[in-house]
Amino acid sequence: QPQLVESGGGLVQPGGSLRLSCAAAGSLDYHAIGWFRQAPGQERERVSCINYSGESTHYADSVKGRFTIFRDNAKNTVYLQMNSLKPEDTGIYYCAADINYYCFGTFGSWGQGTQVTVSS
Repeated sequence: QPQLVESGGGLVQPGGSLRLSCAAAGSLDYHAIGWFRQAPGQERERVSCINYSGESTHYADSVKGRFTIFRDNAKNTVYLQMNSLKPEDTGIYYCAADINYYCFGTFGSWGQGTQVTVSS
């Protein structure tokens, strides 16, 4: 399983944008990658997932039309572009590598998380 490191979090005003990165020390070519978030006092929620090639993506209803997941396998990096951010998007965002090529929900490796705060 690859070692994952998230970056790109921060404080942004409602309606703003952020791009999160999930970088791996090794190859991500054989792994679907998911982005998750967890707000204080709430359960972790899967936000998005992308298959090994980038051809198939999935989004939670709460972020559809606002977030875009994409990957650059040459850079061993998966991104989450977040637009039109809302206060309810606040939380710690994690990426995770599925042991499979597709988003089967079998995530075996997790990053340490990056904080996203949406507030005026």
